[in-house]
Formats: sequence, structure tokens, C-alpha cells
Amino acid sequence: MSPSHLLALRPPPEIEARIVAFREAHGVRDAAAVPHITVKARSGLEDDLHWLDLVPAVAAATPPVPVELLAPRVFPNGSALYLPARSPGTVRLHLALLDALRPARRFGYEGPHLTPHLTLALGRRDVNMDALLDAAGQAFTHPLSFAATDLVWMRKPGPGGAYRPVQRWTLGG
Repeated sequence: MSPSHLLALRPPPEIEARIVAFREAHGVRDAAAVPHITVKARSGLEDDLHWLDLVPAVAAATPPVPVELLAPRVFPNGSALYLPARSPGTVRLHLALLDALRPARRFGYEGPHLTPHLTLALGRRDVNMDALLDAAGQAFTHPLSFAATDLVWMRKPGPGGAYRPVQRWTLGG
């Protein structure tokens, strides 16, 4: 299977360190190993990488994005434990990327109803999401705020791999 790509916002080092420490303490190893908030999922981000030519202009036209990470939750379908990201700017950036990239296909969760979030753990059969949610509730008791200053291209080499940063563009230019 070919690699997959996404575009994301990354938290600052101090918040990233807390998230990584939580994941390590609970033995979480999955594709979300590098903390990020996806602003454009893999749909339409093809391996030919032609879409990369359009990203710098969107980043330059977007000011830094304020983000507030809220209390942990689990998606109703159990697919992930996450920190919701209250951030209208993230949704605006997502919509600007959809407009610029014009992907031939989009996931159902893409568009103005996007739920920005930072994944703490992906739901799998061997993961007790209730226990992880309780632990996350104790580890992340207060909202975490930051301004995302870069748009980051992340790449996963294939199944079983983790998304890793490849390139970044400064927001606002």
C-alpha cells in the first residue's frame, strides 16, 4: 500500500511533551505518534504531490491559528480518544485548503462541520478506551491554549506506520 499524507497544525513543544508522555505511560503506539491537529485529511492528497504546489499560498494567506484543547473525549464510534480543539481558525484553514486543493473526493467529516481535535489514542480491540479516557481526564485537567504558527505536511509510509512531519510553512507568511 502507498504512503498517505495529511496537513496539520502542531502544538508547541511543551504541550507535545505532555501528550507524548501520556501516550508512553499508557503504552499507546499508533499512527498518531506525533501530536497534531489534522486540517486536511488524506483524501485528495495523492502520491504525485502536485497538491503541494498550492499549500504555500494558503499558509501565507492564513494568520497564526489560536487553539484551545479541551477536556478529553472519545468519539461515539470509539475510533479515538482525543482532545477537542476549540478553534474557528482551524476550520477556516481547513475550508481554505479544500477550496484551494479541490480534492476529487472528500471524507464525510470534511467541510464546515469538521471537528478539530488532537488524537491521544486510536481505538483498537486491544485498547481499553474507558480506562484511557479516565487517565486522560486526570492528565489533562485544564484547557491547553496555544497559537499554531505553521502548517505541516505529514506522511505515513504505509499500514502500521506513524505520520511524521516532512515540511512546514509559516502561517501568515
